[in-house]
Amino acid sequence: MASPFLYFVDDRLSLAELMAARLDGDVVELGDAYIPADAVETRALRAGSLTGLLGDTLAATHLTAAWVHGVLSKPPSPHTVQRAVPRRLHRVPSRHLVYRDLAVDPADLVTVGGVRVTTPVRTLEDLCRVGDDAHTRAARLLAMGRSDLVDAAIARLEAGALPHKRAAIVLLRGLAAAEAATTM
Repeated sequence: MASPFLYFVDDRLSLAELMAARLDGDVVELGDAYIPADAVETRALRAGSLTGLLGDTLAATHLTAAWVHGVLSKPPSPHTVQRAVPRRLHRVPSRHLVYRDLAVDPADLVTVGGVRVTTPVRTLEDLCRVGDDAHTRAARLLAMGRSDLVDAAIARLEAGALPHKRAAIVLLRGLAAAEAATTM
């Protein structure tokens, strides 16, 4: 069930009505939706704003999952998604997405706000395996103060065969060492 705090274009209000409400300061943009200006932005609302984009076949991953988990203040553009169902999709969901066709293991998914999102551990692994500045920054923010999350990600990467896992493990160990140094 969709949140009563999420307003999508042409769901309850037209685009013109939402734009007028935004100009009046009644609503603010949140992902692909709008929320009341005085609503508290939660994980469920961030995830729910992606309902039209993800549907029941896709999961939010990488920077999109990091945004849902509250690590990033702004949604990434484009969103990164991955197939969340075992069957292959016969059409690309949108050209405005970074889409990965490999299905995400159901054990690596949580349902937040009615959509599927990779777990924090899986999100941290994915962020570390990309290695660019934006993903590394998001990984640092996600790992901050959560040594259990970093340890779990290292253990999972060491147990599996994934592309770029060595670089990800080095980054995660560096994050763990930095966290240990700040708690001393």
